[in-house]
Amino acid sequence: MQISEIHIYQKDLPLAGPPYTMARTSLAAMDSTIVKVVTGNGLAGWGESCPVGPVYQPHHAGGARAALVEMAPHLIGANALDIDLARMVMDDTLNGHNYAKAALDIALWDLQGKHYGQPVCRLLGGARSDRVPSYYATGIDTPGETAKLAIEKMRQGFSRLQIKAGGRDIETDIETIHKVWEAVGSKVRLKVDANRSWTARDALFISNGCRDIPIVLEQPCNSIEEVLAIRPRLRHPVYLDESILDISTLLRVIALGVCDGFGLKVTRLGGLSAMRTVRDICAARTLPHSMDDAFGGDIIAAACVHMGATVQPRLLEGVWIAAPYLEEHYDGENGINIEAGHILVPDGPGLGISPDEDRIGNLVGSFA
Repeated sequence: MQISEIHIYQKDLPLAGPPYTMARTSLAAMDSTIVKVVTGNGLAGWGESCPVGPVYQPHHAGGARAALVEMAPHLIGANALDIDLARMVMDDTLNGHNYAKAALDIALWDLQGKHYGQPVCRLLGGARSDRVPSYYATGIDTPGETAKLAIEKMRQGFSRLQIKAGGRDIETDIETIHKVWEAVGSKVRLKVDANRSWTARDALFISNGCRDIPIVLEQPCNSIEEVLAIRPRLRHPVYLDESILDISTLLRVIALGVCDGFGLKVTRLGGLSAMRTVRDICAARTLPHSMDDAFGGDIIAAACVHMGATVQPRLLEGVWIAAPYLEEHYDGENGINIEAGHILVPDGPGLGISPDEDRIGNLVGSFA
């Protein structure tokens, strides 16, 4: 089953509500990149990569498309079922740029599932449930408004919340954590995500200021070294997110004992192939983690849900998808949604969605 065509699309994703605000950025729309990989027998697989602007990570939408243009011609004629060999071609063609390679990797898994008539989760090891827990990430807001939103999301069925913090005075972050805890208490698991924005000093102040509240601190500081330096003095568990750039880094932080778990991003690590390995490493060390991506529509959401369904339930910290923040779906019938804090695992072949080609944006490159 040879790859005969690869098409690259640019898709604007306007947000349904106010701008998505984190410590280092605020965005009213996202710029997503979609790929369609077609085989000689007419099957099509879909992939997607959508960085949250250019400052969240050293990734940006224009870079993803440029990288895909570099790699796509070298994949024409390759066997779509030999995903590991296709990954070798990508790596031999372009160093790094995992977030762009991920879009092609996801499309190849979608193709493989369609070829065998099986959902991707089955090819990745098998789904442990027909639905996975999700979590909601608040933006940066006042303590009172964040607490109100936490109550609203708890009533909608979310049992996990991520409270965004950073980019302001630490007293406000401390007040926000206390207000949310007073509002929802132990009914909801809480992570506080600073998105690399706290200094080591700030992280220590905040952990001490919230010593009696059971929270996880997610990516409190910019670097692994900063977190490692203060780790023994923090009063809370620590998860790493942005620092986990590849499998090698994951192995390093586990060996150093830097953290207690992870916020994992499918595209950052290079797609479902790499994430399968990361999942198994985390299982071997009993490390909890989420199964997310930075942003994106139904394609990347479906990939995250399929991967999340294969994780041991006791280690799965939730699957974050962007659907609550978006105005539209690529697939009008099978779009990925959250219901009562959970996401149903698509049961169709491949990713289980069929994007409407009128909804996937502008064609920016084709190779055959």
